[in-house]
Amino acid sequence: MGDLNSSVDFYQKNQRREQNHAGGFGCTLQELRSLMELRGSEAIQKIQDSYGDVNGLCRRLKTSPTEGLSENIADFEKRRQIYGVNFIPPKKPKTFLQLVWEALQDVTLIILEIAAIVSLGLSFYAPPGEQSDNCGNVSGGGHDEGEAEAGWIEGAAILLSVICVVLVTAFNDWSKEKQFRGLQSRIEQEQRFSVIRNGQVVQIPVAELIVGDIAQIKYGDLLPADGVLIQGNDLKIDESSLTGESDHVRKSVEKDPMLLSGTHVMEGSGRMVVTAVGVNSQTGIIFTLLGAGGEEEEKKDKKAKKQDGAVAMEMQPLKSAEGGEMEEREKKKKK
Repeated sequence: MGDLNSSVDFYQKNQRREQNHAGGFGCTLQELRSLMELRGSEAIQKIQDSYGDVNGLCRRLKTSPTEGLSENIADFEKRRQIYGVNFIPPKKPKTFLQLVWEALQDVTLIILEIAAIVSLGLSFYAPPGEQSDNCGNVSGGGHDEGEAEAGWIEGAAILLSVICVVLVTAFNDWSKEKQFRGLQSRIEQEQRFSVIRNGQVVQIPVAELIVGDIAQIKYGDLLPADGVLIQGNDLKIDESSLTGESDHVRKSVEKDPMLLSGTHVMEGSGRMVVTAVGVNSQTGIIFTLLGAGGEEEEKKDKKAKKQDGAVAMEMQPLKSAEGGEMEEREKKKKK
């Protein structure tokens, strides 16, 4: 009986730790990320095994498939802390000096640089025999001396042209990148999406989408987050931005309910429950692998390691207590 009670207590404590890690919700961040990596029948089987159906997933996320989330600011902040915000940190912009260095890697400019250096070196180099000849022919060497003294101008002109080309190229790249980032931030701020909150359809900025939102999707939409389809009407999605396949994929609750961020709705309409946003969505994961949002992921990894360390420290007393019980039982058996 003592062994049974200790194992039950240990299991209950592990359950409490998992619930705390999920912040009171029935799904952890890692569970949702692994769920969105599945497709087709595998995804449906996983949903059935873990949640029963899509409605069970909504209950775990404490949202209603028809009413959506309630306007509770504290709940919104809690969801953002646990599941992240719908924002992918952009890749760190290149400095002007980095752009100058990249411009210098052009093969044509490298050849011109070498030619300029060789020309400058030859203009300043005078063989010893030529100096003695010039001393003997002073009257006829005035013109040649002038050409020798002006020989460096050709090499310097080549170097100056290379510097001008590099600076102009770097400045153009820097200004284009600045304009692109400004346009991208303006689009992110102005783009809005339809969600159901308190039973009403409202338009909110894409950056305010959170896990548990019930989003309405229709023809022409660019999906801003990952989600699971709740209800669909002849829905077809273009997933070429992620998979490279040009064929439109039919989505339905019965066959393939997984909707991914960065894909386009080509036909139909429907409703989905948001399950991953920002760097935790499939688009965010790809951007992170390409270098964008790396700092954010490093911070999350550090936090996860700290949490794992705290859990290990909590488990050590349990293991030592179990070890003590085992030693006492062994002593009793020997007696």
